[in-house]
Amino acid sequence: MRGIRVLLADDHAAIRLGLRTMLENAGIVVVGEASNGDEAVTLVAELAPDVVLMDIRMPGRDGISATRQITREALADVLVLTTFDIDEFVFEAMRAGAAGFLLKTVEPDALVAAIRHVAAGDGVIAPQVTRRLLAAFAGEAGRGTAGGALSATETRHNAGVQQPSTVRDDAGRGVHELTARERDVLAALGRGLSNQQIAAELFISEATAKTHVSRVLRKLGCTSRMQAAIVARESGLA
Repeated sequence: MRGIRVLLADDHAAIRLGLRTMLENAGIVVVGEASNGDEAVTLVAELAPDVVLMDIRMPGRDGISATRQITREALADVLVLTTFDIDEFVFEAMRAGAAGFLLKTVEPDALVAAIRHVAAGDGVIAPQVTRRLLAAFAGEAGRGTAGGALSATETRHNAGVQQPSTVRDDAGRGVHELTARERDVLAALGRGLSNQQIAAELFISEATAKTHVSRVLRKLGCTSRMQAAIVARESGLA
């Protein structure tokens, strides 16, 4: 199997160099570097990385705008890596379709693990912001405006998924349409489990777990694992 391919997007050359060295030492292939959002979008289309490690504040086009285009076109999954632990940035990154959000204070081993999780189709959120993010998205879901987006992999497998504004209307009915196994998967999503953890808990393969997750999202009309987690909690499954 080929190694995970990563594109670095950060306006500081020294940071990119440090990240490249660390990731390559961990066996991750760094396919390119971008110093702003426009370069990131262009290079993603050319180099087809699995994951883009994206800063938010860059000169010219910022990381949020670049993330939005990359995920909308399902070119790659985006893991935001930033200095700023600001709610507005976290929420905008998630709404733009980022699969994860980490701070630059993250330990090297944790960053490598996060990249592997995102490449496998899972989401990753810095522990410092997880509770605030879930609370905010739960509040929006209650008003029928839940945000978020599928990873690039899930987007390619879930054409026709309803827009977030319809999620709240159909999610309750959708839960009743789930099979017993799919309800187990939804409950696991509500507890924040990754595909690998779901597979281990339900004694199934990771590929099967991933298929079940995609089916649950489709039946619920959800566009992200975050939305499915909210439905699980509000349905009493988590």
